[in-house]
Amino acid sequence: MFSMIARTGFFKTAAAAATLFASTLLTGCIGETFHRGYVMSQTAIEQVPIGAPREQVLVALGTPSTTADFGGEAFYYISQTASRPVAFMNPHIVDQHVLAVYFDENQQVRQIADYGLKDGRVFDFVAQTTPTAGKDFSFISQLLSAAGNFGAVQ
Repeated sequence: MFSMIARTGFFKTAAAAATLFASTLLTGCIGETFHRGYVMSQTAIEQVPIGAPREQVLVALGTPSTTADFGGEAFYYISQTASRPVAFMNPHIVDQHVLAVYFDENQQVRQIADYGLKDGRVFDFVAQTTPTAGKDFSFISQLLSAAGNFGAVQ
């Protein structure tokens, strides 16, 4: 009788240990979220109004991810959020933002833009516009402008 009770207790302990072991293994498979680059803070952005000096931008937002000097100086703060549903899968981008601070010739803030991904296109969340490069030409205007170039000597 005692051996029967001991065996039942052993099986209960073994089952509990196996359950604990399996749940520990499965917690390693739970997905993760990764934040890369500059972590945007709305309060930090609010400390940089239009007309603020360059030094105030550096104090409020910190060192930019990258800078540009063509067409006026600009600071770019780049952030990206990626997640993967299961630990062994590759992460995919969930959100991406570029906070751009443009300066005028006096080193004061001229414009602040928050670019991100919206429907797979670059989108300015501040101005609610999508930037485009160059002019928009219709098919007819392109056809007519190309018609004069057929006999041109190069």
